[in-house]
Amino acid sequence: MNLPNKLTMLRVLMIPFFVAFMLLGYKWIALVLFVVASLTDLADGKIARRYNLITDFGKFMDPLADKMLVCSAMICLVGANRIWTWVVILIIAREFIISGFRLIAAEKGSVIAASWWGKFKTTFQMIMVIMMIIDVDYKISHSGNALGQAYGILTNVIMFIALALTIISLGDYLIKNWNVMDGQM
Repeated sequence: MNLPNKLTMLRVLMIPFFVAFMLLGYKWIALVLFVVASLTDLADGKIARRYNLITDFGKFMDPLADKMLVCSAMICLVGANRIWTWVVILIIAREFIISGFRLIAAEKGSVIAASWWGKFKTTFQMIMVIMMIIDVDYKISHSGNALGQAYGILTNVIMFIALALTIISLGDYLIKNWNVMDGQM
């Protein structure tokens, strides 16, 4: 297993620890774990491209690891009343649809890598999660001061950008890969 794939697997292994610290109320430890896990996503891709270490395993597992990390974080944030449930449902529904397409493609012997829209989506989702974890107890955005209110507004703007990118990336993915469904319907 090459270094980028090891970093991907490290990200997967960090998820239960992140979730445990979030659920136990240790938001700063959870935040550090989430940031480190998110940085492994950046690192594994750069290393894989720079040293030509791109593998089918990495094309499949890297986006899956991202989905697992971000979705588990958003579910924790729903429990903390920090993100609306409907936003999380839409985002997770997109991930199920894409995963289904990837499974059908894999059955046909092809692996579909993440698109740039998907990468932007993941980046904005990770930024959104980080901002929401920082303010999980609402001390910043509900402080009553202008800076706190601006932080709350910025967090919501990032959330809606992430949601828009989720929908755009789904459309882009379906259009580009609809041929995967040939003979499936």
